[in-house]
Amino acid sequence: MSLRARLTLGYSAVLAGVLLVFSAALYLLLTFGLVYQIDQTLAQSAETILRTSRVRTEPNLRIITLPSLAFASPNVYIQVWGGDRQLIASSSNVSSLTQPLDSSALGIQQQRYSQASIGSAHLRVFTVPITLAGTEAGFLQIGTPLSTVDRIREYLLVMLVLGDVLGMIIAAALGNLIAGRALRPLEAVTVTALQITRADDLSRRISLEGPPGSEVGRLILAFNETLERLEDLFHSQRRFLADVSHELRTPLTAIRGNVDLIRRMGADEESLEAIQSEAERLIRLVGDLLLLAQAETGNLPLAREPVDVDTVLLEVFQQGRILAQDHLTLVMGDWDQAQVIGDRDRLKQLFLNLMANAVQYTPNGGRVTLSLRLVGEWTHISVTDTGPGIPAEEIPHLFERFYRVDRSRTRRSYSGAGLGLSIAYWIAVNHGGRIEVASEMGKGTTFSVWLPLASKEIRQPAAEAA
Repeated sequence: MSLRARLTLGYSAVLAGVLLVFSAALYLLLTFGLVYQIDQTLAQSAETILRTSRVRTEPNLRIITLPSLAFASPNVYIQVWGGDRQLIASSSNVSSLTQPLDSSALGIQQQRYSQASIGSAHLRVFTVPITLAGTEAGFLQIGTPLSTVDRIREYLLVMLVLGDVLGMIIAAALGNLIAGRALRPLEAVTVTALQITRADDLSRRISLEGPPGSEVGRLILAFNETLERLEDLFHSQRRFLADVSHELRTPLTAIRGNVDLIRRMGADEESLEAIQSEAERLIRLVGDLLLLAQAETGNLPLAREPVDVDTVLLEVFQQGRILAQDHLTLVMGDWDQAQVIGDRDRLKQLFLNLMANAVQYTPNGGRVTLSLRLVGEWTHISVTDTGPGIPAEEIPHLFERFYRVDRSRTRRSYSGAGLGLSIAYWIAVNHGGRIEVASEMGKGTTFSVWLPLASKEIRQPAAEAA
């Protein structure tokens, strides 16, 4: 069943329940009101008769003197029964009736309203006991036909049934129309999604109709945001494929050229070193791709053991001095050690990636600074360069996979494929930390890594360490 049909059915079911409850309440209230009015009339008539009646007692006799019953209307039936169940008097419209209006009510020493049937007549009967000095002297029964009430109830029941059926039909039609209008934007979403799928055009968006805060409006906004992210991802992957193709083609071309040179002129040390360098470059690129693929699928395990961050950073500094041509500085605080729980190799890769990225973008004569300090329960590692800086609009995209900053900012040929920062971000996050970036155009950039300490207690620096 479609959503539109379910909504229509739901509207109709709710309205049917409301109409049923309202109709039943109206039917019962009207019936009660009519019968109550009849009961009041019967009670007033009985009071009038009893007020003007007299009971005279003689030896072994009780004589009930009744007023004339000629006042009774044609629709009011009156009977007076003695204590011996003998009919004493009756109104002229029931003079031929020798049985009580309601025989079950005789003998009950309290007033009683009841319904009875005499022939085809449906009556409402009020029975009042007549007592003298606490002794039963007789019964007064007054009845009136309920034919008018029965007809009114029948007409009302027919009208309510017809009204309920008609109301449900109208509600179903209106509900179907309202549901159709409410779900029309969803149909637009479906049509647009199918068109995007068939045409492979992720640049299309769904036009927003109605208030953006409605459920459908929020759905359309969310769908458009999803399309935008898919389009960005598609462009990023396409750009990545172009970059990787270029990066792979460059070393392969160099290797092929050197191989041809070796074939023509024989092997020389320079050609072999060039082949080895380009092959290592290919290995690094393929390794980064494999690492990201494993990280994305969750198949890259991480060790969980104590790691001395200061020792790892010192090793990174020693390796980076050759690459940075002695323009690399290490600044460390005077504490015993900074220890975190994690994978030593991956943390070293994280710091190497940040350091290599800073060296890559730092011009000749610049300075790259590695620093380590403890802040509360966190280890703070920063990599600062004096390069050209990063535009503010590019900072949110730095850690996206395959994203590369403009090549014109580098001082040398860039040998990466935009994967280093993505790998660094993944390592930091999976160690319970984070990476922050602060940059100013023309002055440089600082990458800050925050990692939780292995222990909340920070040991005071030893004298020899100081």
